[in-house]
Amino acid sequence: MTTLTVPATTQLLIGGTWRDAGDGATYEDRNPANGATLARVAEATRDDVDAAVAAARAAFDAGKWSGMTAARRAKILYKMAQLIGERSKELALREVRDNGKTIGTAKGEMGAIVDCFEFYAGAVSKHYGQTLPPPMSTYLANTVREPVGVVGAIVPWNFPLLLASWKVAPALAAGCTVVLKPAPATPLTAIELGKIALEAGVPEGVLNIVTGSSRELGQWIVEHPAIDKIAFTGSTVTGKLVAQTAAQTLKRVTLELGGKSPSVIFDDADLDGAVAGALYGIYYNAGQTCEARSRILLQRGIYDRFIAAFAQKAALIRVGDPEDPQTHVGAITMREQFDKIASYCRIGAEEGARAIVGGAAASLPGDLAGGMFWNVTAYEAKASDRIAREEIFGPVVSFVPFETEAQAIALANDSEYGLSASVWSQNIGRANRTARAIRSGTVAINTPYAVFPGVPFGGYKQSGYGRELGLETMNLYSETKSVLTYIGEKPLNPFGV
Repeated sequence: MTTLTVPATTQLLIGGTWRDAGDGATYEDRNPANGATLARVAEATRDDVDAAVAAARAAFDAGKWSGMTAARRAKILYKMAQLIGERSKELALREVRDNGKTIGTAKGEMGAIVDCFEFYAGAVSKHYGQTLPPPMSTYLANTVREPVGVVGAIVPWNFPLLLASWKVAPALAAGCTVVLKPAPATPLTAIELGKIALEAGVPEGVLNIVTGSSRELGQWIVEHPAIDKIAFTGSTVTGKLVAQTAAQTLKRVTLELGGKSPSVIFDDADLDGAVAGALYGIYYNAGQTCEARSRILLQRGIYDRFIAAFAQKAALIRVGDPEDPQTHVGAITMREQFDKIASYCRIGAEEGARAIVGGAAASLPGDLAGGMFWNVTAYEAKASDRIAREEIFGPVVSFVPFETEAQAIALANDSEYGLSASVWSQNIGRANRTARAIRSGTVAINTPYAVFPGVPFGGYKQSGYGRELGLETMNLYSETKSVLTYIGEKPLNPFGV
């Protein structure tokens, strides 16, 4: 097994200094694949949060970051990208052991994280204001973009470093300062990001990192009066609480929330390509992704053939050791999530859904016997079944038939969510009609891949609001200031006195 150096006890990053939690408290971080203890993690107190926010506020108000030239800030972000790339092997392994995802998945994410920081490094000097038509001939009018201020970034456990990069990179690019809170179960790569930021030249106080297992930690950040914006990724239920709390201090908010995304597969689709894409769309990252295509809507003409081919291919997917490059599906990250998946599989059986593959926990030998693994699972279900409507967040998919294009669109839109979708058809007109009709933030045609730096990502309906990854994301971390300059030759004297 590869050696990985992890401190016995991690620390908080506050004001450019690594320090213990105020009361010295810690909690245990474990590897979900084998139960091994990875580290004792600092348990931030309310005073620690106040100190982190104060450091971010002081750095912002002093212009330590926003006062730098755009070229200088861009170089620092590029340096962060470079350091992440140089340490990608170690970071990937750290992510695997903290999260349970496969090493292949983690390595792919490291490349996307480098791309994200490079994209926003380039965006620093492209964050333009506008020259406006003057209201009168004696005026000049223009706008400038200014950073919104202190950002509270709250990221989930399914893509710990990737989703941190989606928030930290654009926030820093816009000139903001940040208090980053990783998920309790997966704090280790966020801590490494803090080290990389300091090494790259990010000034003290610009990026602060607070860890902890208490539910109150996120609440303290969201309600803090000195924080100007919250960027949150997580469940829709929690997202609603974040929005409600943030409204008390009129914080700007970006929410990337839940999903129950469809793969719409027409009878003229390339069957092999659609099967392969649908498998990846649900079983990637053990289904623990908000954009998982967890509803497969099948036109009646290919329904039986598709399910047979899907089941055949699903039997070849390897569930096992996340550090084995041959593994396709790793561990479930948290016990709470593992139990939720088990509960939904029981619900599916009770509702009369027919299991095509899986439906139970995976039993693995040796050191992995105590890990949390779930077999890839697929059900034939009714569109009204809970397993076909509610977000499970695991390797569980439902097959639902349809007859016509109109019915496919209606089924795809019959959800409170609207985050992502895939459409499979060789009729390019039908594929694009369907893509336009689906109320979703992202629609991928004849591909399961839908997330790239530079392409805005976010949801409709209860999947949230705001967009990440795009150039427009910079606007969500900044304010528009209008500047009016009088250029007339005679002084203004409105009162004539």
